[in-house]
Parts: sequence; structure tokens; C-alpha cells
Amino acid sequence: MRALQLTGWKTDAELVDVPEPEPGPGQVVVRIGGSGACHSDLHLMHEFEAGVVPWGPPFTLGHENAGWVETVGAGVTGLSHGDPVAVYGPWGCGRCHRCRTGAENYCERAADIGAAGGGLGLDGGMAPLMLVPDPRLLVPIGDLDPVAAAPLTDAGLTTYHAVNRSRHLLGAGSTAVVIGAGGLGHMAVQFLKVLSSATVIAVDTRQEALQLAAEVGADHGVLAGEDAAAEVMELTGGRGAEVVLDVVGVDTTLALAAAVTRSLGHLTIVGIGGGTLPVNFFSVGYEVSVATTYWGTLPELMEVMTLADAGLVSSHVQTFDLDDAPKAYESMQAGTLTGRAVIVPVAT
Repeated sequence: MRALQLTGWKTDAELVDVPEPEPGPGQVVVRIGGSGACHSDLHLMHEFEAGVVPWGPPFTLGHENAGWVETVGAGVTGLSHGDPVAVYGPWGCGRCHRCRTGAENYCERAADIGAAGGGLGLDGGMAPLMLVPDPRLLVPIGDLDPVAAAPLTDAGLTTYHAVNRSRHLLGAGSTAVVIGAGGLGHMAVQFLKVLSSATVIAVDTRQEALQLAAEVGADHGVLAGEDAAAEVMELTGGRGAEVVLDVVGVDTTLALAAAVTRSLGHLTIVGIGGGTLPVNFFSVGYEVSVATTYWGTLPELMEVMTLADAGLVSSHVQTFDLDDAPKAYESMQAGTLTGRAVIVPVAT
């Protein structure tokens, strides 16, 4: 079968022929209906090098995946051919305390495992079939289209987790700012509107992204630039925002985030753009908590799918055939995507 693989560090992904996976005992093969293309894949292709992470190429890309159960290995029960499922992305050991509570994204033995998941050291979903090592990593998606469900496993789950940890700050009269209104940001806006009563301000460099943010619920849109901080402060009556989610993570966005986070607020760095945020007594407001997050928990993914199945949130997608998958990354690199790119390896 054909697969989009990263064959070496600092190289573009390429389409190659690989054997079809067969499930061993306790394993499941999923026929992929949709595999999201994530901006972090570009970092893998162009910036990572040997030693940065304890795993490496070659492996099939695609860590946002949904589809249907194809075959199961010996000992697997409760799953049947054709069952619609999403794949939980961060694969932990399954045995440590954090994994047992569903927080495999923060597995205590992550450094010993040697891979972060399918599409991150192990073969992911940018191929017709994907091997999943354990059925615990599969979440039912009901009537959701796998193309729409796939981005929810990362773009959705990551932003849901980031919003969820700060919900207690988002009461009546509060404000939340989302910096970057693309694949992750448009999901963050929706979760903020569903989970809180906060006024939501979206910031982006592109009017198209701000338009999408407005369509999914943002109360205000601010064009990124030298006047962005002042505009956000004006919109908040000079107080700043209780919660700021930076889903970009470069120097300029981090500086903006620090400038508009209210004292006692949360500044959450979601994007892995490689920027730095100097922290000293005067660089952020008093008692501002600065945190990074990585993905979300398995129970949270089930909550995300429940919200999506109820029609309360949805991913805005652009689809690409497997043969056109490299073009999806080219569009992402050029900044011309609106929403999330999803690769469709097989006809649905």
C-alpha cells in the first residue's frame, strides 16, 4: 500500500510503498477514513534532527486519525469489523499511574518507550491501513464522519485540554484570547464558547482566519501587528484577559500574550513555534501562571467526541487525496490553509 512517510530528518515527506499491517495479539488494524495534517509535522520535516526526540524516521506520518476497525488480533474483544473509531494520539505505557487515569499524554515512562505514537515514531494514518497497538487507544465516534472526527483527536483535544484546565477563570465578565485562528485556534474558539461565558477575542495575521473565527463564535477579531496588544486591551476595558492561549508560540505571539494576560491569569503556550518568553518580576502580570500543554487525556477525547456528536463543535477541514498529501503541507507552509487539512487515503 502507499504511505506518506518521513524517511529522514530535515527532508520532505515522500510517498512510498509499504506492506499492509497485520494485527498481532491484542492489536487492531484501522482502515483510515481521515488523517489530519498538523503543523507540528512541518517541524518534524524541517527542524528536528537526530537526538532531539528518542525516536526517528522512517515512519508514516499522520497522528490525527479516524476510520473503521478493519481487523483485530487474538484476544481483542468488543470491537467488530466496520466499527467507526478515532485513534487517541499519544501512546503511553498503559501501566503507570498517569496512563491508568487516561493521561497517556503525560506518561511517566515516556522516555523509555522510544516512540510518542502513531505518526510520531511509529506508523501513522497517512496510508489506507494503520496498526494500533491496543484497543484502549480507540474511541467510538458514532455517526461522525471520520474526515471531520480526525482533527478532533489533536487540534480538538489539545485545545479542549488547554481550555479545560482554565475553566475556573472563565466566569461571567471574563475574557479569553486565542492567538492564531487556524487549525487549532478555530477549535479553541468553539470550546471557549461551549465551556464558558467568556468573551472570546481571536488574533491572527490573516483576515480569512479571523473570518473563520467569527463564524465559529469569536466575539472580536484582531489583526496581528504592532497595534494588536493595544486593541486587545481596549476591548477588555484595559484589564487584559483572564486566559490567553497562544497556539503559535513564536517570539512575537508570546510577547503579545504576556502583554495582554491579566494579573492572576493563565498564559498557556500550546504552539511549538520555538519562540521564547523571558520571565522575570516585570515581564508578566502579577501571579500570571505560564504553562505549556501537550495534547489531552483519553477521557477528554471522549468528551470532545460527545460535543462534536451533539453538533456543538466541528472542525473546518480541507480534504486532500493521499497522492496530494504533499500539497497539503505546501499549503500549510505557505499559510494558505483555512482550518485543518485532512488526508483521505481511501474513498469513504
